Amino acid sequence: MVKKTAHRKARLVRAQARNRRMPVFVIAKTNRRIASNREKRDWRRQKLKSTEKD
Repeated sequence: MVKKTAHRKARLVRAQARNRRMPVFVIAKTNRRIASNREKRDWRRQKLKSTEKD
């Protein structure tokens, strides 16, 4: 088993926090001009780039 370093864990937490839908009030405020999150990512289709050696 490979243990996560603090750097890798922080990176995964940041990626998980970014992987949310656009808030409804933003969609309403911008009249649907901004309706989707560009940083949304599916764990199966798009992998995160690893900067550390395993």
